[in-house]
Amino acid sequence: MHTSSPHLTALVERLSLEQKVRLLTGASVWSLHDEPAVGLRPIVVSDGPTGVRGAAVDDREPSASLPSASSVSATWDLEQVRRLGALIAAEARAKGVDVVLGPTVNLHRSPRGGRHFEAFSEDPYLTGEFGAAYVGAVQAHGVATTAKHYVANDTETDRFTVDVRADERTLRELYLAPFERMVGAGAWLVMSAYNGVNGAPMSTNPLLRDPLKDEWGFDGVVISDWGAVHDTDASAASGQDLVMPGPDGPWGGALVEAVEDGHVPEAAIDEKVARLLLLASRVGALEGAPEAVPVRPWEDSAIADLLRETAADGMVLARNDGTLPVEPRDGLKVAVIGQHARRARAQGGGSASVFPRHVVTPLDGLREAFGEEAVTFAPGLPPADELHPFTRGQVTDPVTGTPGVHVRYLDQDGTAFAEDTTPSGRLAWLGDERLVRAARIELTTRVTADRDGRHDLGFAGLGGFTLEIDGETAAAETVSPAGEDPVTAVLNPPSVTVTRDLALGQSVELRLTYSPTLMGGFPFGLVLLGAKDVFGDPAEELRSAVGAAAAADLAVVVVGTTESIESEGFDRPRLTLPEGQDELVRRIREANPRTVVVVNSGAPVIMPWLDEVAAVLLSWFPGQEFGAALADVITGAREPGGRLPTSWPAREEDVPVWTVEPHEGRLAYTEGLHIGYRAWLKREQAGGHAPALPFGSGLGYTTWRIGEPSVTTAGDRLVVEADVANTGARPGKQVLQAYLSRPGSAVERPVAWLAGFTAVRAEAGGRVRARLEIAPRAFQHWDTDAHAWVTESGEFTLRLATSVADPGHTVTVTPAAGTV
Repeated sequence: MHTSSPHLTALVERLSLEQKVRLLTGASVWSLHDEPAVGLRPIVVSDGPTGVRGAAVDDREPSASLPSASSVSATWDLEQVRRLGALIAAEARAKGVDVVLGPTVNLHRSPRGGRHFEAFSEDPYLTGEFGAAYVGAVQAHGVATTAKHYVANDTETDRFTVDVRADERTLRELYLAPFERMVGAGAWLVMSAYNGVNGAPMSTNPLLRDPLKDEWGFDGVVISDWGAVHDTDASAASGQDLVMPGPDGPWGGALVEAVEDGHVPEAAIDEKVARLLLLASRVGALEGAPEAVPVRPWEDSAIADLLRETAADGMVLARNDGTLPVEPRDGLKVAVIGQHARRARAQGGGSASVFPRHVVTPLDGLREAFGEEAVTFAPGLPPADELHPFTRGQVTDPVTGTPGVHVRYLDQDGTAFAEDTTPSGRLAWLGDERLVRAARIELTTRVTADRDGRHDLGFAGLGGFTLEIDGETAAAETVSPAGEDPVTAVLNPPSVTVTRDLALGQSVELRLTYSPTLMGGFPFGLVLLGAKDVFGDPAEELRSAVGAAAAADLAVVVVGTTESIESEGFDRPRLTLPEGQDELVRRIREANPRTVVVVNSGAPVIMPWLDEVAAVLLSWFPGQEFGAALADVITGAREPGGRLPTSWPAREEDVPVWTVEPHEGRLAYTEGLHIGYRAWLKREQAGGHAPALPFGSGLGYTTWRIGEPSVTTAGDRLVVEADVANTGARPGKQVLQAYLSRPGSAVERPVAWLAGFTAVRAEAGGRVRARLEIAPRAFQHWDTDAHAWVTESGEFTLRLATSVADPGHTVTVTPAAGTV
């Protein structure tokens, strides 16, 4: 079916102008309007890049927490993302979700980007291939995907207003390329971004028409980012199809008037409605459409197995002197050091976050693998100044006696109009009418001390708060937001704590009265009720950690970023680890030469000790099975299969593309085609420093020999094949990467660019035949005079390698010339 099909045209003609316009703004935060006149039921949408949250934004409806995009793309294995796509579709169906808002296919333009973890790579080709695999896998089960955020939404600083300035060729070859690939893969929605490009907000930008709809033939729905549309006429006359959230917005009655006054043609409205009805038909929301593809719910064990395997396959072994793997044995002593070992970051902050039923921490996983008696834990450094909400099983609802927190909603007269129990101390409301109606919300729970001594109990949120402990007022505060970004303000609220000395087993009742503050009137609230980690004397704690490491056969130090460093809503000011972590690594290394460092971040960090420790594992944000996957990798039950999807610098001053802050509202992409490894290669040619860890690199637990490649043709594609032999004593994985270059090109080009890749696996001593294809687009450049893709005649150099820095094997190839 197409938007111009007679059936859809007839349905659109049944509707009045008012009925049609009503459909083009959301019915709520997470749903679209129904329309009985054409047999349309409501369509439900949900955030979905790393798991499907559903309509709930708290722990009442837990979701599988998948590895974040930078972890998934580090597998360089499209089969992994296809399997994850099948899980996402099953999770969506279980929660009644028709549309997932993912994948994120923006680029790692700068390592400082705050949502770096949510996007796949610094390379447009690798990003496009992973995004296409995601789209195909999810939509095969009748659940829609949304390629986002269109386009050049690569920074968080002033994200609502920043105007990105990029030339035509840069946009085409880098930032538009992954979206073109998504459209080619059949994505059913594209999300327009907050930012502007070349002077026009994306909701009114000509790029929504050309190339998206006209040139590429996108027949799906352009959905807005939440709150991104601010005008009526210009956005409605553009390629924007759907405004979210609802029910209020800049279209509605104002758009009806604009059509009646001749400012917006009704034909534009009809086209948008036809696109929406086509989407409804695809997801089974339109009467008479084919039934949605049946999807069987996954067993918890199957989910855990897949997420554990994927997390391990994305972990990058950046250094290894032979210490890893370490198989469990009698008498082995393992010291696990660092706050991140017990407070793991399984996912990044912001709209990509979900609420898993459990998270296996590194400490949990290593204790399970080596045995409780073998593992000693020491935090080493003070914890991050973060309030941790009470988790499932920590608190009891004093009204019902069941686990959780009792919640009462009171109106202006103090009358309770609703109440329920939530399982944890994290409570969030998005589009919840109770939040809008409530003058006060009361949270009551009972918590029992798990140790003797000091407890820092408290809350975080925006608004007015009164905290009572056993009936006595302990704190009364009005907490105001910092900054103007409502998402950032709500997701990262200040905390207030009070100290109490409690005996092991002693219970106290907490009552928090909350008067909501809604940022910009948006119905979004977050309240945390919990405690901060308590730390002893810093010098003594560090000595204890060093002593534990010295007494162990193996020291595992887990370091990483925090919620206040990597999250939606802001970019990173620095690439260094939090204060003290580098010194902790060095002190542990001095105490034990067999020190393995695990870096728990979603994006590059500076590692000044990289060459000093025995081994370094980059875990990314690996999802709910973090600790289990880490234990598999450290013990050798699984090989760390990751290769870098983005370059990691040795020093901040070496980073080629640093600036993410706009100047006078504009962010100029002056680096043009040269981001990521392309920029590093250009700088190296001029005598600059190489990155600490180049794009595509990563070690394993075996050795390989790559044979000379052969090149043949299959249709319009080049086929590159090579024998790959596992010359080591363990089974393993290798990732072959094809890079093109064009010495003496008549146009500016990168020094080299990724054109193809494949992941292969072989048993010890085994041999496989690797095959990868090079599409015609890999040879083409965008001609700004012809406004078309053009292939230079003559020879290109193709290098088959295991990273962008690997000399590999080179061959000369000649593609067909011409304009496409």
